[in-house]
Amino acid sequence: MQLTKLIPNIFYSDMNVGLQLFVDTLGFSIAYRDDSGEQPFCIIKRDNLVIHLIESHEWAIKDRPEIRLETDDIEAAYALVKGSHPELLHPNLPEIKLQPWGALEFALRDTEDVCVILQQPS
Repeated sequence: MQLTKLIPNIFYSDMNVGLQLFVDTLGFSIAYRDDSGEQPFCIIKRDNLVIHLIESHEWAIKDRPEIRLETDDIEAAYALVKGSHPELLHPNLPEIKLQPWGALEFALRDTEDVCVILQQPS
């Protein structure tokens, strides 16, 4: 048996905050969206990555995730973010930095405190 993918659920009080971070800023696309239920739900994809966004104020205030996305071109990823949504760069890691464990990283934080670290292994 082989596990082939991890698909995180990220909860938002306002789904539009998550869509700004992942779709508008990082270039994910919406593969599925249902706003009709009690908890609006959206599946977003980019390359081989899949994330589920769920609108639930109750869970959004309980669960503020930090996720890492690995890239093969940290400079291009940084230029994309800095050029389109520089206000989302995390104040603790707003520029590409070589970490002691050998990865190049920078981070984003949206208005609901979801943190996304982009990294490129050395």
